[in-house]
Amino acid sequence: MTPSVSETGIVGPSPGERLLRRSGLAWFLVAVLGQGAFIWMIAAHYGRKTLSGNFAGWNDKPIITGYVPDDHIGNAMFAAHVLLAAIVTLGGLLQLVPAIRRRAPAFHRWNGRLFFIVAGMMALGGLWLTWVRHTYLSPISGIAVSVDGVLILLFATIAWRAAIRRDLAGHRRWALRAFMVVNGVWFLRVGIMAWALTTGGLGMNDTLSGPADIALQFGAYLVPLAVLEAYFRGQDSRRAPIQYSVGGLIVVMTVITILGAGGAVAFMWAPYMT
Repeated sequence: MTPSVSETGIVGPSPGERLLRRSGLAWFLVAVLGQGAFIWMIAAHYGRKTLSGNFAGWNDKPIITGYVPDDHIGNAMFAAHVLLAAIVTLGGLLQLVPAIRRRAPAFHRWNGRLFFIVAGMMALGGLWLTWVRHTYLSPISGIAVSVDGVLILLFATIAWRAAIRRDLAGHRRWALRAFMVVNGVWFLRVGIMAWALTTGGLGMNDTLSGPADIALQFGAYLVPLAVLEAYFRGQDSRRAPIQYSVGGLIVVMTVITILGAGGAVAFMWAPYMT
């Protein structure tokens, strides 16, 4: 593969590298819109009802039972978990903005610390809600969310330690892996809607125990991790076929994200965003 050379003699990015960058940027912009809607729904539904003291109103949104009468500890844990989800989602997005990293490095560092701390708290809280409060719809869904929680704790710890060692390249990659698993809940909603809209809900049921449900629950964090690893491979490679293949994969994932996020906004979140 031969890098492109400008008239000034400066070597520029190759077409494959440009495809990687542009496809990655396109996916990120779609994710910003989709996760922005997710944050809005959390604030409008759970945030407003929590501030007004209408805790029973959490259950107006189906599937997850947030409020249980007389379960004061469980209700408090649920409120903290769901409201922190908005903070960690926004914080994660801000960490990925290159301009913030360049122009406000102090903010990037402190926001990163907050992101990892909140992510760890949510992972531990999620494990408690799953196995102590039994919020799972089926045992397999409990296992899937627990594996995600363990990965969050593991990746966040490795990313933090890499930053302390000043291993910036290693920190970046582990932080991106942490971002993917932290957003497993969001990816699950996107995946569910993308699958439902394209297949009519084949292999799905109300307890998330169908074959498609099981694949989606584990795939909600394993597939994004696999795509991210492919992206790293594309960045490291100087071979055009690999760069084009990875860029094409990310384009496909961007289209799927548009479909799934759009469906989630229309059918899952819009009724609770006003």
